Amino acid sequence: MIAASDAQAHAVPRRRSRGVEPLIEWTLFVCALLSVGTTVGIVVVLAVETWEFLREVPLLEFLFGTEWTPLFATPRFGVLPLVVGTALVSGIAMLVALPMGLISAIYLSEYANPRLRRVVKPVLEVLAGVPTVVYGYFALLFVTPLLRNFIPWLPGFNMLAPGLVMGMMILPYVTSVSEDAMRAVPNALREGAFALGFTRFQTAITVVVPAAFSGITAAYILGMSRAVGETMVVAIAAGQLPNLTLDPTEPAATITAYIVQVSLGDLPHGSIGYQTIFAAGLTLFIITLAFNMLGFYLRRRFREAY
Repeated sequence: MIAASDAQAHAVPRRRSRGVEPLIEWTLFVCALLSVGTTVGIVVVLAVETWEFLREVPLLEFLFGTEWTPLFATPRFGVLPLVVGTALVSGIAMLVALPMGLISAIYLSEYANPRLRRVVKPVLEVLAGVPTVVYGYFALLFVTPLLRNFIPWLPGFNMLAPGLVMGMMILPYVTSVSEDAMRAVPNALREGAFALGFTRFQTAITVVVPAAFSGITAAYILGMSRAVGETMVVAIAAGQLPNLTLDPTEPAATITAYIVQVSLGDLPHGSIGYQTIFAAGLTLFIITLAFNMLGFYLRRRFREAY
């Protein structure tokens, strides 16, 4: 009788779990479907409005034109100045964030004691939570005057200061994700390298970093996507003049800064100026997608090589 009562007691939770499992499964499916549907909806909206825009503006003029003045009396629709400005500012940011982030991650993973790591990681997370508008005014009111001590001809709006500040802004993302990837490397690989006579630095560079390359690549792609999509820093400190130049000391506009500039105006729905927002947005989406695909390719190829 006791055994029978125990079996009945265990059977009740099993029946309840079998009843709950389909609900959980459908909930997870709806959440995944909602994420995919949101992405598809964004792409559809961008594509439809961009198609309407390209019916008025030739594709080659949009992609390779060197002037972007869609709201002037004589409009020009060459998006190249915005793309170059976005690439230049993002490139400066990545030149700051990638090496410093990797060096910081190596130190936290391989050299820092646990007490220091417990202090530094929360500080990095707090730094990542600072509003971007604060970084924008920091670049405009502090970094730019500081750079003028070394570059006297530097104008008030330029691409160098926001690029450097953006690099510091995305540094926590690169450092934290890279350090987590390195910490996930099995200690057996480190011990094997030490047994072969490797120093700690040699182990970190030749064993840990290659083993964590997938996670490091994800950190780099995350940082690059964050830099390309940044809005407030460049809108405040880089100026909003579409200027086709490779000189980082000059002002320029990025794709996100232009979207903010036009969105704050009063443009009629369906006008050519209104549609330029979606054309620029789709261009930014394609650039970000290309970076993510490149990161996926590098991760897959590295895994095959190792």
